[in-house]
Amino acid sequence: MEVRAAELLAAGPPFDPAEWGLTRHEVFLSAGEVVFVFEGSEVDGIVGALVDDPFHPRITDALARWRELVDEEHVRIARPAFGWPPRPEA
Repeated sequence: MEVRAAELLAAGPPFDPAEWGLTRHEVFLSAGEVVFVFEGSEVDGIVGALVDDPFHPRITDALARWRELVDEEHVRIARPAFGWPPRPEA
């Protein structure tokens, strides 16, 4: 999985993070996990729109390739609990 995930990540995101209102986007890769980090105001809505929008074929195609690697039963959503430096209040 790690090799295929690295190949997918090498292409970069299938969208412009700044255009979608994200302030930060990172991906962490280990031998058995991929962690996508999205930051921005109202990030839940942004990510929801990215995943659910059928009118962006690059995003739809990228999600289809990732679904080959992802066991949807093991997808977890995490929210910030601690960070340094502290984030300014929104």
